[in-house]
Amino acid sequence: MPGRGGRGGGRGGPLPRLVQVSKKISWLLRHGAEEEGLKLDSGGYLNVENVLGNRKIRSLKVSFDELRQIVEDNDKQRFTMVPAVSAPPPPAAAIDAEADEQANAQPVQPSNNPSDWLIRANQGHSIKVEDEGLLKPIIADNMPEAAVHGTTHAAWPLIVASGGLKRMTRNHVHFAAGLPAGFTSIVGEDGGGGEGAATDAAPVISGMRKSSTVLMFLDLPKAIEAGLKFWLSDNGVILSEGNAEGVVPLEVFKRVEDRTGEGVLVEGGKVVKEAPASWAKKGGKGKG
Repeated sequence: MPGRGGRGGGRGGPLPRLVQVSKKISWLLRHGAEEEGLKLDSGGYLNVENVLGNRKIRSLKVSFDELRQIVEDNDKQRFTMVPAVSAPPPPAAAIDAEADEQANAQPVQPSNNPSDWLIRANQGHSIKVEDEGLLKPIIADNMPEAAVHGTTHAAWPLIVASGGLKRMTRNHVHFAAGLPAGFTSIVGEDGGGGEGAATDAAPVISGMRKSSTVLMFLDLPKAIEAGLKFWLSDNGVILSEGNAEGVVPLEVFKRVEDRTGEGVLVEGGKVVKEAPASWAKKGGKGKG
C-alpha cells in the first residue's frame, strides 16, 4: 500500500496515489472551496458528496472508500470526517424507553452514502473559517505543556527582521505540542527535562515539518498574558492568528535554538546570537 499520506515519489517521480488525492483534498478544504463554488459551514465542513463531485477531485476518480481510507490513515491526521446531522432528534417524551434501550444495544452500521458524511481539514486554512466553530480555545485548564514551531535557516533571518512569526497566507501560525520523534532540544540533551527530553509520550505527528532546522519554543502563558489568542485543532496542532499585525512576536518565545550546532539564538524573548551570514544566502522566501 502507498505511504500513509506523507511525502513520496522521489526526485521528479510521480507521487503515490493516496498522496496525490490527499493533496487535492487538502487544497479544496483549506484553500480552494470558494474558488470551486463551495461554502464551508461554521465548523469548516463540506458534505462529502460535494467534495467527491468537485471537478478536480472527480478527475482523480476518488471513491468514498478511498477517501475514508485517506482520512483514517493520514500520518498527520489532517482531516476529520463525521456523520452529517440530517434531522433533529425527537422529543424525549416521544421516545419509548424500552425500545430506545433495545435500539442502543444494536451496533449502528455506518452509512456508505457520501451525502451522509461531512469532512473538514483540521487546520491550515487560508479560507476564512470561524475559529470558534473549527477550533477549541486554549485556556488554563487545557494549556499544552509545550508549543514549538519549526523553521529553516533560510527563513530565520526573515523572521528576525519581521519581529516574529507571521501567519503569511494562512489564517494562523502553527505550533506543535512537542517535538517529533528523533528531535531533541539542547535543554533536553542537557538533562534539564525541557521540551525534547526523552518521555514515554506518543511522538508529535503534526504541526512541524521534519526538515525543520531551527526550533522556536513559545512561552505560551506569557503569550496569552500579552493578549494573543491560541486554539487547539482536532489533531493537536496549536494555532494563533498572532497580534493585530498577524505576528507572534519574538518577545513571547522563551528560547530559539539551532539543531545544527549554532546553539541558542533567542533566550527569554531576546536575540542572544546572530545567525551565520550564510543562512541569509540560502535563498527562497522561507515560510516561517
